[in-house]
Amino acid sequence: MTDPVTQSSTTLQVPAETQAKFGAVVELIKGSESMNMEERQYWINILPVMTEEQLRSLNEILVNEKAQLAAIDAKYAEKKKQEAGGTVSVEETGKRIRANKSARDAVEMATESQEQESEASILERIRNM
Repeated sequence: MTDPVTQSSTTLQVPAETQAKFGAVVELIKGSESMNMEERQYWINILPVMTEEQLRSLNEILVNEKAQLAAIDAKYAEKKKQEAGGTVSVEETGKRIRANKSARDAVEMATESQEQESEASILERIRNM
């Protein structure tokens, strides 16, 4: 039997066998900005019963989220670098912050929708076992 990682209310329990078999996906789950700790734990818990197709889908969703957030961060960093030489009004900065938040919210909503579909599929499969 494997020992889970020590857990407090802010850390995840990842059984050693789950970490060994699904390490890359576990790391993506841990790094996901669109999930809270309970959601991360849920996805880690169901990894062993997911089909290959569901695992690929989850991996694609998490990789896509990471790439989109990195692109948003890079774009923001570039704009900030360009603006470093000039004066930027509070209004312009506020607009950019709101635009970045809207973009992140859109990514989160899309990811959440895909996660719900995947969750429903997994639950149906479990019920049919």
